[in-house]
Amino acid sequence: MTDLSHLAQTGARLSLRVTSNARQAGLRIEGDTIHIRVTAPPEKGKANAAVMKVLSKALGVPKTRLAITAGTTGRDKTVTIL
Repeated sequence: MTDLSHLAQTGARLSLRVTSNARQAGLRIEGDTIHIRVTAPPEKGKANAAVMKVLSKALGVPKTRLAITAGTTGRDKTVTIL
């Protein structure tokens, strides 16, 4: 798993590009965007929950400190660290 703990600062906004229904879960950084692949389907918030789980583990912060502040229903999301 990619270590993103250096980004875990209160108030930081992270730009994400999410791929749901992926064959394999993963995370990589390309420029200023974090690309996250999750195996969960994009229905009933399952993909968003999986994204938050992967991101919280990579950042080393609890899921309760993360909030999707833009793009809850799209592939491009903004997550703010609370």
